[in-house]
Amino acid sequence: MSDIRLIVGLANPGPEYQNTRHNAGSWVVEQLARQSNIPLKADNKFFGLTGRGIIAGKDVRLLIPTTYMNKSGQSVGAVMNFYKYQPDNLLVAFDELDLEPGIVKFKQGGSSSQNGIRDIVKALGNNKDFLRLRVGIGHPGSKDRVTGHVLGKASAEDQNKIDAAIDEATRCIDILFKQDIKAAMNRLHSFKG
Repeated sequence: MSDIRLIVGLANPGPEYQNTRHNAGSWVVEQLARQSNIPLKADNKFFGLTGRGIIAGKDVRLLIPTTYMNKSGQSVGAVMNFYKYQPDNLLVAFDELDLEPGIVKFKQGGSSSQNGIRDIVKALGNNKDFLRLRVGIGHPGSKDRVTGHVLGKASAEDQNKIDAAIDEATRCIDILFKQDIKAAMNRLHSFKG
């Protein structure tokens, strides 16, 4: 059984970033909140939007940091410390350049070039052993175009693929809670949106 108690969706705050690729992680948490009727409310002590409810029979907290992406650890660290959660209680959803739109994958631990993930690792005392949900947004093809790409909006076609992948990911989080990570990965990793 999964030990996940906290599901985090990474994003940049403010309406200007709301529909940009970099906020794909927050779209996962927003969808989970909608599906499970969990209201997300601003909580200053956690530097984010938080909610608590039942997903697939499990009592979980949802969090969307309202810090900027590269300061995500401030928010995640505050929640982890307050509730005495361990890294194996944490699932973080975020945008992944190395996966095409429509592809979404679980990953256990390891390194990441994503700024939000790096800051969370730092906030957890360099502990990388938490579960990630990588939401593919595709790569623009050149390093100097990455910033504009992640802070830009996806094409309608790509957005549809990302939305379908997030939809499948939320179903697989149910499987994670009801069965295990292996069953969730088997289904999610065969999905092509």
